[in-house]
Amino acid sequence: MKSAATPGNRDLTDHQERDSQGPDDQWLGEVIVCLEAGKAVRREFAGDGRLHIDRPLPFLCVHIAEAKHAVVAREITQSNASYLIAPDAKAAAPVIETVGRVLRQRLGAFFVLEYGEFEHDDAPAKDAPYLPPFTIEVTAGEDPAAQAAAKAFLGSVSTIEGKFRTAHMDLLAPQPTADADVPPLTLFPHINVRFAPIYREPGTRRIYPELRERLIANIFDAGLKALAAATQSATDTSVSTHRAFGRKTFVETVARTDRAIDEIASSFDFLLAVTPINADAASAEFSSSRYEVGPRLLYRPLTLEVEAAKKKLFSISFEHLEDPLLYALYRQKQQELDLQLSMISAREGRTFVEFGRALYGPVEAKLLDVATDILRQTQKRVGEPGRKPAVDEVDCAYVRNRAQTMVSAYKRQYADFTASVEVRDDIPAGLLVSRSQLLIARSTTMSRHRVEALLNHEIGVHLLTYFNGSAQGLRLFRSGLAGYEGMQEGLAVFAEYLSGGMTLARLRLIAARVVACAAMLNGALFPETYRLLVDQHRFQPNDAFNIVLRIYRGGGLAKDAIYLRGLLQLLAHLGAGGSLEPFWMGKIAASHFAAMQELSLRGLLGAPAVRPIFLDDAHARARLDRARGGITPLDMVAE
Repeated sequence: MKSAATPGNRDLTDHQERDSQGPDDQWLGEVIVCLEAGKAVRREFAGDGRLHIDRPLPFLCVHIAEAKHAVVAREITQSNASYLIAPDAKAAAPVIETVGRVLRQRLGAFFVLEYGEFEHDDAPAKDAPYLPPFTIEVTAGEDPAAQAAAKAFLGSVSTIEGKFRTAHMDLLAPQPTADADVPPLTLFPHINVRFAPIYREPGTRRIYPELRERLIANIFDAGLKALAAATQSATDTSVSTHRAFGRKTFVETVARTDRAIDEIASSFDFLLAVTPINADAASAEFSSSRYEVGPRLLYRPLTLEVEAAKKKLFSISFEHLEDPLLYALYRQKQQELDLQLSMISAREGRTFVEFGRALYGPVEAKLLDVATDILRQTQKRVGEPGRKPAVDEVDCAYVRNRAQTMVSAYKRQYADFTASVEVRDDIPAGLLVSRSQLLIARSTTMSRHRVEALLNHEIGVHLLTYFNGSAQGLRLFRSGLAGYEGMQEGLAVFAEYLSGGMTLARLRLIAARVVACAAMLNGALFPETYRLLVDQHRFQPNDAFNIVLRIYRGGGLAKDAIYLRGLLQLLAHLGAGGSLEPFWMGKIAASHFAAMQELSLRGLLGAPAVRPIFLDDAHARARLDRARGGITPLDMVAE
């Protein structure tokens, strides 16, 4: 028998024991030993039967698999932390009785939730003006726990948004079987849930994938609420959320899927693939044309075979993850990687910008208004174009030394913080994080005052969340959940503010990226956007060129609008009482908060392995408190 994984070792083994016989006395005896010891159980028996219990819980979800076509009922059942799949009621009954007896004695209660499907759906007529409701039937006895579970389940299902079909719900009392010699499935308190197979096309075996996913997610969630209600009715146990009854271990299939997704994500560096390698020469070329002709941009040769990577990406199966939440997160990541690969394939082509619009979104009117307002309000506080103010500047060697010092400080806190720092000739001026590397352009110069703030941006956020994500056990949290980049960049810019390094010039640059991105998406050419920044918004020629170069790289990259967008989202989050803590756990977006909270409650995520060093500073904490009171980006400029 295999024990449940601890938070430091979360993989529940899938080296399952297959028994040639059904659940005989020896099989049941071994299950009892495991349950009494508080260990995990994952055993199979004849007829494709399986008992899975990742920890002692006061319930068991059951699916009788006589109807081989009832695939969604089976998937919902095996999404739970404690479930039984049995070929028939005769095989299921002794397992339920054995498990229930042990768990009731250990936990004070035991409840059974059985899932099944009707054989057919009442299909609408082809010329019907609307789609009729579909049936969900709940059978519950008079036991208080069963009644509480039925009420919670139906209450949850009634709130499901009916995008395609709404639910018609029936609550029934148990009926005696026609054959008096056939015993009931169980005498423990239980409910039976059956639903119409609306995910199948009537008369065929074809599946509606979106309906299938919605049905699994909604009924699974309603089932957890039913189990929480039954538990609270039968015991003094109080759960903070029904999601706490979810899985606390990953099956090996999750680890395999995670490795497969990460292998593809790690096979290319998207930003390096679309970043020009001839920035200095391009600047000289643009200048020599009197800023009238966009420069030729050169890129690294691609070692990636995009079509082969896509084929591999879509060969990854998510069918056996046994976890609707993880299923959704990996599907979203798969779609994001597909878009990135499409963009790389379309590099320098006309479709590149449209793939980017799909990946990063358009520049919303409200975002553009905020950016334009920042530039307008600060325009009188900057010098004339062409007259660059004298500052105490440092070069790439100074930045590299300070970066190595900061990496060493993090490594003293967390030995696995194994970031490297490298000076490169093939990237434009500035800093860039590529997985576990900090890349510094040899042409980089900056104000000494800005160095620590920018390193806190790159190391204290981007690299920190990479290594914290690695420590979570799934590589997905280091490569980033789909759509994480906006909030990640907003968080990184906010780190500059907490460090006391948010300058007027930096804020104007972030706003200018939005304005330039909007112009590019609206069809402006490279020289037009350059003149917009220099003539209308008073940017220095070199600064304007670097901004426009970033926007037009690859053929037009919509990414740079996400910095201000993410910052505004973060400020709104803090102003509404939100916390920064979840963001340090890995690379996530605010939309993932509920998912991260659920995974934390289930014990699948640990606390961040290392926290940002800049938060130890009293001035940073004071600035954070100020942000929680509500501030605008203009309020962030250094006091």
